[in-house]
Amino acid sequence: MAATTIAPTSAPAGRSWQGGAAARGALGLGLFIALLEIIPRAGLVNPDYLPPFSDMAQALVSELSSGEFWSALLETIRGWAIGLAIATAAGVAIGVLIGSIGWLREATASTIEFLRPIPSVALIPLAVLLFGTDMKATLILVVYASFWQVLLQVLYGVQDVDPVAHETARSYGFSRLTQVRTVIWPTALPYVMTGFRLAASVALILEITGELIIGSPGLGKQIGVAQSSGAVDTMYALVIVTGLLGVAMNVITHHGTARPALAPVVPEG
Repeated sequence: MAATTIAPTSAPAGRSWQGGAAARGALGLGLFIALLEIIPRAGLVNPDYLPPFSDMAQALVSELSSGEFWSALLETIRGWAIGLAIATAAGVAIGVLIGSIGWLREATASTIEFLRPIPSVALIPLAVLLFGTDMKATLILVVYASFWQVLLQVLYGVQDVDPVAHETARSYGFSRLTQVRTVIWPTALPYVMTGFRLAASVALILEITGELIIGSPGLGKQIGVAQSSGAVDTMYALVIVTGLLGVAMNVITHHGTARPALAPVVPEG
């Protein structure tokens, strides 16, 4: 009995639902913008603390024409990307090593559970002491926070490997590297992708936080400068940029690591 792949028949309905969701999302965003415009102008809040959205938009347009803004944006993206790359590489390598050796996982479990809950911001004094306000100070926070997201997911993925397949590979005399490549990695890969997506969001949060508190170059530092100088509309404009940056990175990492959907297989009668 042969099997054939049949394309889903509900694709138009799915596209219609997605289009409706996008329209509702746009409507919600429009209402939120309208509230940001109306509330300060109605005197419900002090415009000195929350200016109308139109003022934020004007400040944003002004920032877009500034070379200093683009330099800060590139610094933020660079710090995020470098920190995420280091954390992912270290998390995958250490996670596979620890997870594939039983006694090593047992020996490091308590250490991991002790270090993982430590907030990254608690390392700010150490980072400043070592690197001052250089980008490396913020990089420490980004790597530390993101590393645990990847490591834990990789450990779960390695633990999820079929023990029968693992033992079969051993019985055939596969080297440890071959076992990792043919048995462990295919099972752990979806967990790695999940850890990467989680780490990407955490890395951006810590990048902006480090720039804001430490004063490392980037959007966070620009937000702090705008706040201290009384340019509240510019401060909010930069906050909007960080939000848009987060949305863009979330979309990129989500679609870049999404697993393709499989069409249903129906046997021919």
